Amino acid sequence: MIQQRFTFKKEERLCSKIEIDNLFANGKSLFVYPFKVIYSYTDSDSRFPAKVLISVPKRNHKRAVARNLIKRLFRESYRLNKNLLYRKLNDSDKKLNIAFVYISKDKLDYKIIEKSVVDLLNRIINNL
Repeated sequence: MIQQRFTFKKEERLCSKIEIDNLFANGKSLFVYPFKVIYSYTDSDSRFPAKVLISVPKRNHKRAVARNLIKRLFRESYRLNKNLLYRKLNDSDKKLNIAFVYISKDKLDYKIIEKSVVDLLNRIINNL
């Protein structure tokens, strides 16, 4: 039996300014509390089917400690559940750029964040 590895590497993160601008200009959006998601198809030659951007606005969370905690919780829940999305994208040979924007003014528990991440990934899959 092949053991599945749950990783979140640098190549899976959306860093290119051109791709980010294109994503926000032409992407489709979804909303599941506490995240707004913008996603679009891409032609990149990355070996990963999805690239992710995580944003926690300074307007809602003034302290960097709070922003970093929220991003850390999101990354962990995405890392453990991204295989739902990856299986579907690998079957359809599509690649996505995805931006997750945390819009809540409250710091939420990991269970709430994980539930919303799973729900968002399922909604993205259904929209493919």
